[in-house]
Amino acid sequence: MGSRVKTKGKGTRQTGAPVSQGGRSRGAGTKGGPSTSRSTGYSGENVRTQRSRRDAQLAHRRDALRQMLLQKRHEIMNAIKEDLGHSVTEDQQRRLEGMDSGDQAVMDLERELGISLSEMRNRRRQLIDEALIRLEEGLYGTCADCGIEISEKRLAAVPFAKLCVECQSREELFEKIEKEEERE
Repeated sequence: MGSRVKTKGKGTRQTGAPVSQGGRSRGAGTKGGPSTSRSTGYSGENVRTQRSRRDAQLAHRRDALRQMLLQKRHEIMNAIKEDLGHSVTEDQQRRLEGMDSGDQAVMDLERELGISLSEMRNRRRQLIDEALIRLEEGLYGTCADCGIEISEKRLAAVPFAKLCVECQSREELFEKIEKEEERE
């Protein structure tokens, strides 16, 4: 319906043409009346083109991120294989038993460091595998806290990042505060 206007001493009267459910007055789209969606500059075709372009950009980004993750995983797997190739065999271990205690301590330390390094590399591989799963689910590259896209620079540096730089900094600050409170 149209709007109601209060008149001097006579109550209210209705003005204007009734409005249809679509929000346009009767006669809209006719000569001299308001035009349809063409006047807004958003035709269905433009919206579809913009969506297609956005989808193509997202697909390109997803492919680039997948390639980066697979490359990082490949590098880590090669490093793990190399570490395994350097591990001490039983025959080498028997020869090492004839060494003095200082040399054995150095060898033990090197072996422990090698094991720690292998464990760290394996953990990174697991995190990258989880990132690949998130990528397939459409969650990779988006901050888990605020929802913005994580920059490619950050993902190249930390391929398994779940948080943007700001959210990660905030989380690290909270962790630091908690540790300080525990010490007190």
